[in-house]
Amino acid sequence: MKQISSRIAALSQGGSLGAASQGALLMICASLAFAASNTLQSVLPWRYGMSSTGMAFWQYLIASVLMAPIVMRIGLNRFRTRRPLIHEIRAFASALGVHVFVYGFAAGAPIWQMVTLLATGPLFVIIGSTLFLGERASGARLGAALAGFVGAVVVSGVGSEHLDWRALTPIAAAALWAATDVLTKYLARDETPETLTVSLLVLIAPNHLAILLVVNALAFMMPPGVANGLPFALPQGQGLILLLALGAVTAAAQYLLASAYKAADAVYLQPFADLKAPLAGLIGWVTLGQTPSVWFWPGAALIVGASLFLFWGENRAAAQARIAASQPCP
Repeated sequence: MKQISSRIAALSQGGSLGAASQGALLMICASLAFAASNTLQSVLPWRYGMSSTGMAFWQYLIASVLMAPIVMRIGLNRFRTRRPLIHEIRAFASALGVHVFVYGFAAGAPIWQMVTLLATGPLFVIIGSTLFLGERASGARLGAALAGFVGAVVVSGVGSEHLDWRALTPIAAAALWAATDVLTKYLARDETPETLTVSLLVLIAPNHLAILLVVNALAFMMPPGVANGLPFALPQGQGLILLLALGAVTAAAQYLLASAYKAADAVYLQPFADLKAPLAGLIGWVTLGQTPSVWFWPGAALIVGASLFLFWGENRAAAQARIAASQPCP
């Protein structure tokens, strides 16, 4: 983590890249890290019998411990905030999204379907950014978000045997994580990526514990696999190594994500965030042998195409605005 944070700090301060390009590069790196974490979240319940809720708790606790060197290097006084309640709401939404998402893996949903259906997230981000951040929802943004949503429906296998109730879990997680992203962008206006990352990871562990206690208290109402005692047992051998790796890539992904939102506009970054869908699908295919259905390819193409269209439209509008601003006043 120290090496990652040093490189990100050098990128942010160093020079040659503009803020938008820095944000895009950081979001691409975050997408790679999230794709890796999605694969590990699929492996640990299937091959090592970890409960989805227990895995989520340890995942973020390990990530919090791995962020300790950054806290010590920067100093605790740099992590003060004037918005503790917003940080807590953000952490709870993120924690609940993790539990919903990893339950989908534990219930047997394939990784390509789980991750690709997260492409519904930009639609929720645009709604949240428009209502709460005052960002303008242009026709291009709305059109691209709707096209991405249609692509997610297609890739889920609508009309085939692959579509069932498990497809709802990543959509619910996407809505919760979109709320987290909108709050991250709001906080990033005044706070550093280090503060955003550490506060999330420190607060998310007790929120995971609270969720664990609630779902176990209501175990009689929960579907199988959600609550099975207090699942704090750690896997052994290779499973423990993979869990530690999951915590490491989670910490890296959250730091890269916060840095990206600090550098650039939230809606502008969504095309790069969508890369985690095809990346995770391909990783799951190569490493886990989960062959995507025939619906994956046209659906993924529609998602990527919508993202590229939004990227092109945003940059074209920005270029036109710069040209207009450079024209002398009559």
